[in-house]
Amino acid sequence: MEDLWCVAAGVFQAWMFVVVFFIMLPAMFGLSLGVSGVYIQILVKILEWATLRIQRERREQPSMPVPLPSGIIERAGGSMEEEMGQLRRPGPPEGAEFCLSDSLYFYKKGLESIVDDQVTQRFSSEELASWNLLTRTNQNFRYISLRLTVIWGLGVFVRYCILFPLRITLATIGLSWLVMGTTLVGFLPDSSVKNWLSELVHLTCYRICARGLSATIHYYNKENRPQKGGICVANHTTPIDVVILANDGCYAMVGQIHRGLLGVLQRSMVRSCPHVWFERSEMKDRHAVASRLRAHVAAKTKLPIMIFPEGTCINNTSVMMFKKGSFEIGGTIYPVAIKYDPRFGDAFWNSGKYNMVSYLLRMMTSWAIVVNVWYLPPMTLQDGEDAAGFANRVKSVIAHQGGLLDLAWDGGLKRAKVKDSLKEEQQKMYSSIILGENGIDSPQTCSDDSDNE
Repeated sequence: MEDLWCVAAGVFQAWMFVVVFFIMLPAMFGLSLGVSGVYIQILVKILEWATLRIQRERREQPSMPVPLPSGIIERAGGSMEEEMGQLRRPGPPEGAEFCLSDSLYFYKKGLESIVDDQVTQRFSSEELASWNLLTRTNQNFRYISLRLTVIWGLGVFVRYCILFPLRITLATIGLSWLVMGTTLVGFLPDSSVKNWLSELVHLTCYRICARGLSATIHYYNKENRPQKGGICVANHTTPIDVVILANDGCYAMVGQIHRGLLGVLQRSMVRSCPHVWFERSEMKDRHAVASRLRAHVAAKTKLPIMIFPEGTCINNTSVMMFKKGSFEIGGTIYPVAIKYDPRFGDAFWNSGKYNMVSYLLRMMTSWAIVVNVWYLPPMTLQDGEDAAGFANRVKSVIAHQGGLLDLAWDGGLKRAKVKDSLKEEQQKMYSSIILGENGIDSPQTCSDDSDNE
């Protein structure tokens, strides 16, 4: 029995030696030994081989199902005026009037929404074109060949028996150090030394947690990184976005006060750093939230605020409407585009399907987290521009840089009904068309020519 305990102790010591000296210490100083890069290259080669194997089997077996396309409807993409103008037929110049063909436009849009809704499909996992040896990321997985099945089995062993324990160890150490470090720094009097130590603790612990996710992060245009007194605005795919951004700089977080483990983290972090946490009742008061954020931004010595204006997680394919409240505060906006590589794991958090613990377990048993982060030039409110227009301008820049779809829909439709204002907006647009105010005028009124029926 003693020999067994000696062996277990020896294995544990070797394990912690590898974790501390080969992973944690390099991560704390922002260094890499190159192991993760080699690991990603090997993964790419394996996934390319698997893709070619699947394609060959599909050619040899015509009965094999073809992957589902990401979209089953080819949308026209034009405005209401353009699409309705194509439906109307040239006729005599009798002035603007109602055309029966106008109803076809609304029938078409209604059917498109029923069959392939642009909103709800943004809250389901992105379907890959080819299997990446993770059954959770492809609905069309089935037995293909013995060799591919063996590779998948080896991948399960590596992910669950080697990578998962290693990632749990690193995440536990990182979160524990974050709680203890921020609590101890919080006892120090306010000074430049306290601020420096707080930033050091946050940065170090977030880097350890990122290694606990096997995160490979590529940052671009670092000269545009958010500065103190500014607001960092980014698209939102997962709660891990916070860890990804905080690996390259410190931020003041904004959010609702929680209970449990997350509440413990929030209470410890706010002792050493001016994070902005709100009670549930305060979150409903827009003026109170804006007032506290405005006071934070006015202090140019405080860390930049990190905000995700979409208000919910989107599935790494699109950017949805930005809430204008973040753009009414004032100050400089620093846009950041985040795009995850879906080949190595699905980073999207479907909060309606998985709780936080289940989601993190899925992330820790994926191949890796590979992400690109682009820092975009700072932006400010232009003369004559309102907050909503400013928000849309920032959103478009982020979507363009990240290669994401720029959607005007509110992410809140995930849990709420369509607002009456959106319906009224469509009605007003059609009314202006009927009155000839939007470019569909007399040359495009209805024709009663029976030869064209």
